[in-house]
Amino acid sequence: MAELIDGKSVAEGVVRRVKALTIELIEKGAHKPGLAVVIVGEDPASQVYVASKSRTAKECGFHSVQHTLPAEMSELELLAIIGELNADPGINGILVQLPLPGHIDAGKVIQAIAPQKDVDGFHFINVGKLGTGELETAFVPCTPAGSMLLIERVRGKDLSGLNAVVVGRSNIVGKPMANLLLAANCTVTVAHSRTKDLAALARTADILVAAVGRAEMVRGDWVKPGATIIDVGINRIAAPEKGEGKTRLVGDVAFAEAARTAGAITPVPGGVGPMTIAMLMANTLASAYLAAGLKRPSF
Repeated sequence: MAELIDGKSVAEGVVRRVKALTIELIEKGAHKPGLAVVIVGEDPASQVYVASKSRTAKECGFHSVQHTLPAEMSELELLAIIGELNADPGINGILVQLPLPGHIDAGKVIQAIAPQKDVDGFHFINVGKLGTGELETAFVPCTPAGSMLLIERVRGKDLSGLNAVVVGRSNIVGKPMANLLLAANCTVTVAHSRTKDLAALARTADILVAAVGRAEMVRGDWVKPGATIIDVGINRIAAPEKGEGKTRLVGDVAFAEAARTAGAITPVPGGVGPMTIAMLMANTLASAYLAAGLKRPSF
């Protein structure tokens, strides 16, 4: 059986390091890192995510601010709040929880965030920095950043000569994941719904990242023996064995099948998921270090 990559444990380690480095930063005379989370409307899943992010920020010793705004708020009013946060020296990271109500242009809002406070890594300047290998000052989207940390725990930081296949080409996960793997000297292929013979391509991967949003699409016979599998998917499917109307969470990989062949694999839940919030804290801390004229810490 494959080694289980424990994202929960790695994420806890990241948060512990963020806490320690926050104390060091304050001892150097800088202000504590500040994270502002903005949520518009009352989407239940978004409320849960925002509460978790705010709670972890406080746990890390950050100055934590939450703006909970009505769904009918205008785009102009939201942009004005972003402008105020951009100008606030006590705020190092600004996160606007998606999705936004339909009358607000999410792209316009994201691009209004100052690049140096864009801890989600979605601003075009951060996207461009990542794409050109400028990792010292780029903010990388949290899910691929966390996925990369899990890969490094198994394979080390130098991935020279390894073949990586990323299944999924989203701007949030697939494309930044490919750029991170390229920066680590992998040979990278980005696959998607129109890729021919996807199973055969996946079998060439020393590192296989599944981020396509289809439950258990990657089967056991897609996996190269000894491969490292990072399953980014979170899908809810029916679980009649648990009772009528019950569901369970699965990833984009058929875990039980793949684990027989893989060398290491992330579970769902408990793999990539916990890393996302941990890396948000790491990005906010990095922003605070850069604002203080200090070198950003590594994780």
